[in-house]
Order: sequence, then C-alpha cells, then structure tokens
Amino acid sequence: MPLALLALTIGAFAIGTTEFVIVGLIPTLSADLSVSLPSAGLLVTFYALGVAVGAPVLTALTGRVPRKTLLISLMALFTFANLLAWQSPGYATLIVARVLSGFAHGVFFSVGSIIATSVVPKEKAGSAIATMFSGLTVAFVTGVPLGTLIGQHFGWRATFLVVAAFGLVAMMGTLLFVPRDIAHVPPASIRRQAELFLKPRLLLVFAMTAVGYGGSLIAFTYLAPILEQISGFSPPVVGMVLLVYGVSVAFGNMAGGRLADSLGPVTALKLIFALLAGVLLLLDVTATSKTLVLIVVLGWGAVAFGNVPALQIYVVRQAERFAPHSVHIASGMNIAAFNLGVAGGAWTGGAIVSHMGLMSTPWIASVVVLGALMLTWHSGRIDRRDARAVTADNGRRH
Repeated sequence: MPLALLALTIGAFAIGTTEFVIVGLIPTLSADLSVSLPSAGLLVTFYALGVAVGAPVLTALTGRVPRKTLLISLMALFTFANLLAWQSPGYATLIVARVLSGFAHGVFFSVGSIIATSVVPKEKAGSAIATMFSGLTVAFVTGVPLGTLIGQHFGWRATFLVVAAFGLVAMMGTLLFVPRDIAHVPPASIRRQAELFLKPRLLLVFAMTAVGYGGSLIAFTYLAPILEQISGFSPPVVGMVLLVYGVSVAFGNMAGGRLADSLGPVTALKLIFALLAGVLLLLDVTATSKTLVLIVVLGWGAVAFGNVPALQIYVVRQAERFAPHSVHIASGMNIAAFNLGVAGGAWTGGAIVSHMGLMSTPWIASVVVLGALMLTWHSGRIDRRDARAVTADNGRRH
C-alpha cells in the first residue's frame, strides 16, 4: 500500500471513530457534564449537521485550493477540534468542537477519493477508494468500542485525545507522502449543487436515505443507555456489545453490496429496510433480556448500514437518467442526506426520550424505517411505470 493511501485510511479511521464514538459515551458525558441524556445525544446531531452543511459549502469554497494543502488543512482542523473536545470546560465548547469536526469530515472524503486514485495505477483506482473507506469500517469494528472503553476507564476526554493523535498521524502522513501536483477538476458551485433539488426523482432517493438512516439513529443514539439502564449491562460490557455490533456492521456492508448486485438496488433496499424495521421492533421487546438483546444487536448491525451500497448505486442510476451532468454531485448529496438523517434521527430520539421515555425510541424508530420502506416501494413503482412507458413508446415507433 502506498504510504499516502495509508495516511488517508488512518484519517478515515479517525473520522469514523469520532463520529459515532459519542454513542457509547452518552451515559458518561451526561453524568460528567450534568446534562440530560437528550442533551448528550444532541452531540451526534451537531456533528452530522456540520457534515451535511459543511460538505457542499466548503467543497465549493475550496475548489481552487491545491488538494494536498486542502487535505493537510482539513486534518489540522480535525485534530484541533478533537483537542478542543479534550480540553473543553463544558457542554457548549464540546458542541463547537463537534461542529468543527463535522466540517472536516464533510470535505475529507471527496478530497481523499481524488488523492487515493492519484497515488495508484489507473486500473487500481476502485481498490484505492475501497481501501481508504475501509478506515470507516475498521472504526466501527474497533475504534468506536475501544474509544468507548477508553472513555469509561479514563474519562471521555481521553477518547478525544486519542482520536486527535490519529488525526495528527494522518496529517503528518499527508504532509510527508502525498504528492504536491495532484490534478483535480474544480468542484461544483453551490448553485449547481442546489439544482439537484429541482429533480423530483433524486429528491425521492435523498428522502429514502435520510428517513432510513434517521429512523435507525433514533434508537442507535441511545443504545448505550438502553443497554445500561434497561438490559442491565455494566459500562465496560456495553463497550464489548458495541464491538459485536461493529463486527456485524462490517459483514452487513459486504452482504448489502452483494444483495444490491444480485437483486437490484430497489429490491435489496426493500428487503433491508423491512429487516431493519423488524429488528428495531424486536429491540423494544427483548431489551430486558441480556441474551436476547445481544442477538438482536447482532442482527441490527447486519442490516443497519447494509443499505449503503444499494442507496449509492440507486442514486447514481437515477442521476444518470435525470441529471447526467451531475452524477458525482448527486452521489455526494446522498452522503449529505445520510448525515441529515443522522442529525434528525438523533434530535428526534432526544425529544422522544424527554417526553416518552427511553424505551419508546426502538418502536418509533421501526415506524420511521417503515416510512423509508414505503418511499422505496413508491420509487420502484415509478421506475416500473416509466419502463412500461418507454417500452410502449418503442413499440409504437416500430
């Protein structure tokens, strides 16, 4: 592996860890900062908003900045944000740190993808991008549970210090090993990106992404409190349960890609959303049993992010039909939709905990995911109608 690609993968690992490690630390943060569980959960929301808003805006504003300089600046911002979290005196400063981290996240992967493909032969471009994104998978499998364990044993601030160290390693690796002369096409303007919202078929896919992820995050944000307060696990064991969840996510992503290839994206999404809704409903009825809840969490991980490949494939196909000159923009906007879903889901989960209680999050999450299933069914029905219209039109011409 080229050392530049290794630096990118370490950066992806650090970013993936800092995004979701907060889920395992919510009970610890809540107690230490004397804030409610919903307030601690908002730290997930603010990060995701930083990604969703920062990605399109910063990508457009930094279009003329050399890629290496930009990536070093992003990792410097990310490292600073995590150091700020480490030293934050209170909740308000931690919110600022989370938003800044989200800004760095939003641009990192678009810039990193360009750099990853430039440091390998052309025929290995796909593998290079997959290698960089594997940092996210490794973060789910090891970074989040280990970060949770560190926070539980040494205080939540220690977790952000460790993440900052990984950010520093990635920044130094970029400085030393990434080439200076990386060619790139200036990214789309804000206006060009906004034009995609005038395409109803693309808006429908973005809604599928946001609602599907938002539904899952309603419950996932409060998984650690559920495991501690309802299932009766000790905080260290919660970290191990998150490890089980992360391993399941890794396998689920691979299985989701195969399903999208074999069944087609719409059919795969229907199956995955249906399974996800069912698993969330099971969480509602099994949370009091340690054995059963472990099985449910394992199943949840297998389907929670298994829809990523199908959603990305589907948005690209729809963009090729309805916005052929903005395919890459549409793919990036789908990532923004994912983070809007994360932000909305975490915020909604907090409101539910405040007004209805912790154990209302799983069944409401299930209902919201069923909404994503209905949107997927509707989109597939429109696709079939359009296909029949094209076939009939071709028949009339002949």
